[in-house]
Amino acid sequence: MPSFKLFLSGLLLIGLTACATTEETKNVEGNTADIYLQLGVRYLNLNKLEIARENLLHAIRLDSKNAQAFNALAFLDEKLNKIDDARTHYQTAITLTPDDLGVKNNYGRFLCEQGEAEKGMALLTAATNDGLNERPWLAMTNLGRCYMQLAQYQDAETYFSQALQLNSNYAPALLEMQKVNYQQGNFMAAKVYLQRYAQVSDPTPESLLIAVQIEGASGNAAMAKHYQSLLLTKFPLSAEAKRFKSIK
Repeated sequence: MPSFKLFLSGLLLIGLTACATTEETKNVEGNTADIYLQLGVRYLNLNKLEIARENLLHAIRLDSKNAQAFNALAFLDEKLNKIDDARTHYQTAITLTPDDLGVKNNYGRFLCEQGEAEKGMALLTAATNDGLNERPWLAMTNLGRCYMQLAQYQDAETYFSQALQLNSNYAPALLEMQKVNYQQGNFMAAKVYLQRYAQVSDPTPESLLIAVQIEGASGNAAMAKHYQSLLLTKFPLSAEAKRFKSIK
């Protein structure tokens, strides 16, 4: 009997030790996965996409339930125009964390861009209305973009305006306000947002193209030529620059 009790005690001790070791291993792997996730996002921001992909995939190998790694990988897939892969990874991310605001925002935007406005707007509206959302202007701006794709410009402008009421220097919303005012023929208003955008953000090919369009529509040929020159000089390989080169 004593030996039997000793056996049970030993078995219990081994079991507890095994559980503790397994849990500790999971924690270590999870922490390591987060490190690879951070590296992947950093390389993604630097546009070093292959290195970013390697790190994100390694993060997932270490932690198959890392929703943020799937979210980042989906965004990377978009940049590589791997739309089916992006959809799969976004779906995995939102399945793992259905209440994650960042995933809702990214996946909602993606769905709108793929022509699935109803599904995309549902996710973006949920993210906008969530009381825990500390940056609702992100989802508001994406909602506005969704309406822009539907050519519902007044609704789009409403969401861009709401975003700027919460964060007056949010560059993407300022850029979208240029576009929506240009589309509606409000060229003076578009120029105001063009100036505000220039104060808070460096130019991008997209922003320079809309600047050319706004100044041209306003009758300011000299400024339109100035922005076109900037576009061709700073971003000669961009799709926006190629547009002008093809005209020549």
